[in-house]
Amino acid sequence: MRKFYLLTGATGMLGGYLLRDGLLSGDQMAVLVRDHRRAAAAQRVADLLAPYESMLADADNGDADARRPVVLPCDLAQDDLALDSRSIDWIANHCHSIVHNAASLQFHGADRRGEPWQTNVDGTRRILNLCRTTGIHRMHYVSTAYVCGLRSGRILEDELDVGQTLGNDYERSKLESEQMVRDASVLESLTVYRPAIIVGDSKTFETTGYHGFYAILKLAHTLVSRVELGATSGGELASILGLDRAESKHLVPVDWVSSVITHIRANPQFHGRTYHLTAGRPTLVSEMASVIQEAVERYSQLASCNDPRRLDGDWITNAFREQMSVYQSYWRDDPEFDQQNTQWAAGHLPCPMVDRDLLMQMARWAITSRFGRAVQPILRQPETHRVNLLMCNLEVQG
Repeated sequence: MRKFYLLTGATGMLGGYLLRDGLLSGDQMAVLVRDHRRAAAAQRVADLLAPYESMLADADNGDADARRPVVLPCDLAQDDLALDSRSIDWIANHCHSIVHNAASLQFHGADRRGEPWQTNVDGTRRILNLCRTTGIHRMHYVSTAYVCGLRSGRILEDELDVGQTLGNDYERSKLESEQMVRDASVLESLTVYRPAIIVGDSKTFETTGYHGFYAILKLAHTLVSRVELGATSGGELASILGLDRAESKHLVPVDWVSSVITHIRANPQFHGRTYHLTAGRPTLVSEMASVIQEAVERYSQLASCNDPRRLDGDWITNAFREQMSVYQSYWRDDPEFDQQNTQWAAGHLPCPMVDRDLLMQMARWAITSRFGRAVQPILRQPETHRVNLLMCNLEVQG
């Protein structure tokens, strides 16, 4: 009997929440995860779930295996996904739907042989081939709100390619990938989720991804280590970036994005549509820039007045402007995203407002954790059976 959801991108920022929330909801989950030089696929998933052990244990209700994922080592960069025939047969016999969440967030690629094309386009093509081979006909696909490119005005959820100009290779690759899954004859049901800019957890402020807002925060954090306190005050970041203070961005907490996707995925009456997972009220870019400036002045280590390597405010202004060029499209004003489908399906799950206070808490967590490097390492779990590695559990699972 096919009762499993097959998830890609489980070790990413959103993917970890999708896996956790799926398991807590009682769903049977299988994950495609790449072996890493530091840890095998099963260990990576065990480490991912370790912070949630108590939550999962409370939800076990006497059936621990029901709250553990089956782990299938794979590689999206390989034509056959590095899956052997035994794994493919297991998927064909046990998985009814796929949640394709794996993506590269790289803004620019030298050519189509590398990222973001390799994961977002070629990887999606290989996932569709797996669906054909295994008879999976239902997909939940995580796209991005920014397939709209440089459009302005109101963006409808059922619009995709209307001849818009794209701002970077990430947007180009995701537009191509979304069009690919829409055109795939193998899929009888396709549900598309388009989140905006995903930031940390709205309750714990934690994050495991450092793109977008966090990449800019990290750049500022690195640069201010060369200047004294007060050296940045003469060059306000909003002015350095050439902002007119009217631009705004849709920032959405990762826990909210996951809760909406999990809710829609669990209710078939909502399938087959496209959902903008965007903010009810966007955040002013000038406020984001102000938070970044204040956060690094509060929480980052600045140079002392006796440090011979210290530099002046002009240096940080010029260095920041130069290195920010790659993120220029990030600061552009967001259009108005229609949310009719999202309100219909998940209106009871309002998006937390990412205001100045919440953004400052997220910035503080990122800086004080040294952008993830200071987070306590997870001890290797002796109970590795709590993650069902497929090759060890075929008979048990099937």
